[in-house]
Amino acid sequence: MELKPQEITRIIKEKIEKFKQTADIKKVGTVIEVGDGVARIYGLQDALSMELLAFPHNIYGLALNLEEEIVGACIFGDDSLVKEGDPVYLTGKVLEVPVGEEVLGRVLSPLGRPLDGKEEIKTKQKKPVEIVAPGVAAREPVSVPLETGIKAIDAMIPIGRGQRELIIGDRQVGKTAIALDTIINQKGKGVYCFYVAIGQKNSTVAGLIEVLKKYDCLKYTTVIVASAAASAPLQYIAPYAATTMAEYFRDQGKDALIIYDDLTKHAVSYRELSLLLRRPPGREAYPGDIFYTHSRLLERACKLNKENGGGSLTALPIIETQAGDVTTYIPTNLISITDGQIYLENGLFYQGVRPAVNVGLSVSRVGGSAQIKAMRQVAGMLRLELAQFREMQAFAQLGTELDKTTQAQIERGRRLVEILKQDQFSPLDIAYQVIIIYAAGRGWIDDIPVKDIRRFEEEFFTFISREFGFLLEMLAEHKEITPEIEDKIKEGLTVFKKNFIFV
Repeated sequence: MELKPQEITRIIKEKIEKFKQTADIKKVGTVIEVGDGVARIYGLQDALSMELLAFPHNIYGLALNLEEEIVGACIFGDDSLVKEGDPVYLTGKVLEVPVGEEVLGRVLSPLGRPLDGKEEIKTKQKKPVEIVAPGVAAREPVSVPLETGIKAIDAMIPIGRGQRELIIGDRQVGKTAIALDTIINQKGKGVYCFYVAIGQKNSTVAGLIEVLKKYDCLKYTTVIVASAAASAPLQYIAPYAATTMAEYFRDQGKDALIIYDDLTKHAVSYRELSLLLRRPPGREAYPGDIFYTHSRLLERACKLNKENGGGSLTALPIIETQAGDVTTYIPTNLISITDGQIYLENGLFYQGVRPAVNVGLSVSRVGGSAQIKAMRQVAGMLRLELAQFREMQAFAQLGTELDKTTQAQIERGRRLVEILKQDQFSPLDIAYQVIIIYAAGRGWIDDIPVKDIRRFEEEFFTFISREFGFLLEMLAEHKEITPEIEDKIKEGLTVFKKNFIFV
């Protein structure tokens, strides 16, 4: 059989015409390279930045790099199923996650899929993971306290609803412990909590979830997990997805708290993505937009004004340092974005001062605005006295003879340090904190031996709740120490000290 050239040309033209009719090449691309959670795609001229892409096997990705002919995308899911030559389709959508009351009490992936073995999340609406932060005109100053239940923080480094307070320190010095205690302390206070685990071991996250269950905190908490086993794209998108879920409550006029644990690993995952996408490396190989990556995330935490519902979103990002160095690249970035930092020091932790808060380097730029008046009244000089104690303690170690005033200050400082020690998973109501800090600051425990201070505190709290319960109610109602309340505190201290037994 003889084939005529004209016939072959006609068939090819017909095929081309049919292909043009059935597919728009601007909306279909071809994978030319794939690996490590990243794909390079030829075509997709109409792709938009951060647009959702559809791969075969029901796998989705996100367009991150838009070059002249190539689109660089990250893949959410098993990239081993994506092969060279596979078609990729534009969806015309951005990445969205489910939002609503239904996410509470659940353990979810960054894409909103259940990781707790329960049913799929079914919410009435979804929202994009990337949302522009509210403008300055939509906000108001932070004025309502978000009490952590931790004496050292509530007294000296207060956190307000709508604030962004960085928790910073080396590995294993109690950063996550502070975040967990804060979640536990929100029970019954109408604050919805979101905990984002980025790059952590699954066993660590499982332990944390068990703690939340034990203290009955899971009903108002959502845990979003992008563990160390998850791909870099999932770790990168996790904090944004969780923030979108938390913003739902803020926009409903409610209060929400989000904890990013931790943004060091988030920065590492973004660096990995950027290097795989062949973006130019900058300082320490981080991409040039790493600051913007974190700032556009943390700017979403704020206190909205009444015209916008009056809700708040408080952010507690966690950052890990190396050998206590807060001057490295990522920590300095985060310090400049946030409204203060709680710095945990190795030395204090190993001396048994827990939480190991370094008062000198920790700061809250919101300050007394995020405290009730009663706490401002008793904690005003606390930071100064502790800072002076640290200096004098270092001086006293030289073996110099000290005058009586200096000795008295050192003895007071030792007792203040003991009073501020607190066991994990035992957050304190603000009324108890005010009473014991009043006792320490006004010299009521100066004659108690240091070794008996913790026992004195425990027994005193039991005594107050049993005999002076009305005092706690008065403090909760007035939120300040009136002359009448002060007289009752003094009376309670006098009665208790008479019966306190020294060991």
